[in-house]
Amino acid sequence: DGEVHINELKNGNTETFWNPTSEVRRQRLKRHIVLFEEQTDFESERLWQHVTSAINKGDQHKATQEKFVLEEEQRNAARERRESGTEWKPLLFQHDAATNEWHYKYEDLRPWDPLNDIAQFEKDGILQTMERHLSTRMSNHKATCINNQITRHKRSAKDCRRRKTSDQPSNHSQNTESSCSTPESVQELSDDDGKYLGFESLCAQCGKEMNHLKEIHSAVLSLQKAQQDIHR
Repeated sequence: DGEVHINELKNGNTETFWNPTSEVRRQRLKRHIVLFEEQTDFESERLWQHVTSAINKGDQHKATQEKFVLEEEQRNAARERRESGTEWKPLLFQHDAATNEWHYKYEDLRPWDPLNDIAQFEKDGILQTMERHLSTRMSNHKATCINNQITRHKRSAKDCRRRKTSDQPSNHSQNTESSCSTPESVQELSDDDGKYLGFESLCAQCGKEMNHLKEIHSAVLSLQKAQQDIHR
């Protein structure tokens, strides 16, 4: 989102290669960086901190020295693994024997979907995308389902009390058992699918809806992967 210039050393002329508009600058993605103190020893910012510091200070000699120290440590570590027969197992990358290339295990090559994708973030080295449709749609349906069950439960209890009043004689003992029971308070509803209200589970539509959404999601991912393969 900054200007880029081409400097011609022969004649000293300077040419503007890239000058982004204000619209381009507004569209820049927010950069989220893991706090330095939370990074592991092999994360780039921590691993290359001395090289970066030397470059920022304009000390090319110091930067080269620090780079050599890092590379020599890596060579020694690789040599020790070979001598001890220890296999190196990368956490985040896998080797493609066909192309002899290394690929990030959790790469996401599908196009960004502004209607569904909320944010993309990295946690413990794994790239993840927060999506909108599954969680939002299911949570709305879940709330509607629970409210409907509460309404039916209240209506059933009200009818039950009405039957008690009309059917039982006035001198009937108050301890007489009835097939109806008074519902417990529903003011504090737990998120645990209404189990504290005595519901075994939500309506069958919830399960069908979730399975249906998962099938759609799986089909979309399959189509997007095929599209990516075609473009590749």
